[in-house]
Amino acid sequence: MSRAQQPSRRTVLAAAVVAAVASGTMPAAAATASEPAGTGTGTGTAAAPGRPVDYHAWTSFLDWRRGTAEGVRAVPGRRPGAEIGAAAGRTDYTDPHTGRTATWEYATWTSPVHRLAVPATEVIASWNAHTPEGTWLQVELCGTYSDGTDTPWYVMGRWAAGDQDIKRTSVDDQTDGKSTIWTDTFAIDDASTGLRLASYRLRLTLYRTPGTRLTPTVWRLGAMGSDIPDRFTVPASAAALSRELAVPRYSQEIHKGQYPEYDNGGEAWCSPTSSQMIIEYWGGRLTPEQLSWVDPSYADPQVDHAARQTYDNQYEGCGNWPFNAAYAATFDGIQGVVTRLTSLTDLETLVAAGIPAITSQSFLKTELTGAGYGTSGHLMTVIGFTADGDVIANDPASPSDEAVRRVYLRREFENIWLRTKRYDANGKVRSGTGGVCYLYFPAHPTARQRKALAAVGVC
Repeated sequence: MSRAQQPSRRTVLAAAVVAAVASGTMPAAAATASEPAGTGTGTGTAAAPGRPVDYHAWTSFLDWRRGTAEGVRAVPGRRPGAEIGAAAGRTDYTDPHTGRTATWEYATWTSPVHRLAVPATEVIASWNAHTPEGTWLQVELCGTYSDGTDTPWYVMGRWAAGDQDIKRTSVDDQTDGKSTIWTDTFAIDDASTGLRLASYRLRLTLYRTPGTRLTPTVWRLGAMGSDIPDRFTVPASAAALSRELAVPRYSQEIHKGQYPEYDNGGEAWCSPTSSQMIIEYWGGRLTPEQLSWVDPSYADPQVDHAARQTYDNQYEGCGNWPFNAAYAATFDGIQGVVTRLTSLTDLETLVAAGIPAITSQSFLKTELTGAGYGTSGHLMTVIGFTADGDVIANDPASPSDEAVRRVYLRREFENIWLRTKRYDANGKVRSGTGGVCYLYFPAHPTARQRKALAAVGVC
């Protein structure tokens, strides 16, 4: 199962739950002025009426042209993107995890304002990009609260596909007294006050080695805002699908003790193991050269590689949600997003179109029949549904690859995945993930896949 949730990750959300029950660094080119609130022009789908989630993304050539660019150019083609055209300047970056200072050229792109269809208590950004050696990127968020005031520019991640130039990292200790960044999640500090994030912009800063023509290329930049109601139980959905997808099966448990520098080895690798399953389902493969660093005696070396490539050096774990989605998108022909779904009906819609999903949940051993364990945070892959509507999951917390396929009772699974409140083994109120989901899908989906993704708010 996954690494136990650390104090720096969503602790504020658990604290807010307890309170509710009891009461009934900026880049060199960073701008400080906030644009007036307006309507975003990206290609993301606005939340459907009554849907408490708004995922929005910039992906098209017109999207990239509409943003405010300083040195970034929009690139047309079958997969439009944004890349460095001419550097806007140079800056020094001291890597907090190596102490090494290096000079980088940079360019920036800032999105139009996106007004959230669902004023949000939480926002999670995600991106898809190519970062060749000698390049990296930073994603930031700045928003306007429902009281009319603005957030600072928050760093949502510093990322590269590899780890030779910088150490991939989230940034702790970001708060303005109204909201805080908890690893990969923007969260309102006290949602019970009614304060929400009403709109936001995202800023992309692209970095490269000075004097070169290298550039990152970003194909997708987006964020999911949500206002999930606090609840210990969720409404039950009716079974509507019987189908199972042929997703590869990998166990994290057979990797125990391997590469403890990446969060204590395989015991905590549920997120990258789940990611690797779906990456390979969509045809993503690693070359012998890419895997050459892994001990040749280890089975499934691609899981070790996924752990290394998703590792967040500040969080000291492989469970950073956007980093997993970004890793998936480093494979040709795959996109990845982080969003929230609202029911097993959403998952059935996706599976019916051939799209599996990675879900995040926390539960006691007694709350999920057949799991045989309890966890404060765990990722698994939903690959289908039985004729009775029960969930077929590839659960990486299994003793072998052969044992990964599990069937979990529909009602139990739906509740532990979608709830926002739960009790731990000591009877204390803790937070739940409220339907968080990784969705990996083709860069050029079929018409049926596009329809299914749009139905759950992703396009």
